[in-house]
Amino acid sequence: MDWEYWGKPVPSFGDPEARVLLVGLAPGAHGSNRTGRPFTGDGSGDFLYPTLHHAGFASQPNAVSRDDGMKLKDAWITSVVRCAPPDNKPLPEELVNCSPHLDEEIAALKNLRVIVCLGKIGFDGVVAHLIRIGQIPRRGELQFAHAAEYAIPGNRYLLATYHPSLQNTNTGKLTREMFLKIFERARQLANN
Repeated sequence: MDWEYWGKPVPSFGDPEARVLLVGLAPGAHGSNRTGRPFTGDGSGDFLYPTLHHAGFASQPNAVSRDDGMKLKDAWITSVVRCAPPDNKPLPEELVNCSPHLDEEIAALKNLRVIVCLGKIGFDGVVAHLIRIGQIPRRGELQFAHAAEYAIPGNRYLLATYHPSLQNTNTGKLTREMFLKIFERARQLANN
């Protein structure tokens, strides 16, 4: 609370014509909450954007501020929670309060073919979205695992990956090669 940027919501970012949507947890407390752009100015973004650049979704490998010239191509980034939650764990009420934003955003992406969920909370948020809008009756077989892939209604696909947090990348739970394969697969599915 000592920082002027604390608690401000972070808008989504990317190409409005995107066929690939990335769904994360929430703005990083001292990353995107500070910079105003998702996955910018923190370790998660330092891992994500070079991968997106290598896979052809980002114009440059580094993201440091909203004014650094970064452009996304065929990709849109959002989160299930719009403000940095305490201890990076959103309360159920926060998830419910933010859910209309995710619903509206997904509906607005008219070319959407692939949803890449960055972590379990992002994945659970997208599954809840599919239930809320009546595309699926219940969770069923949709279970989070790295590299899990599901066909979902609307001729779309759901992909899951571990979140690119420092906790996952510094320990080797998520490697650059593992992460790149997710976005290469997203590109293949988007082109189907």
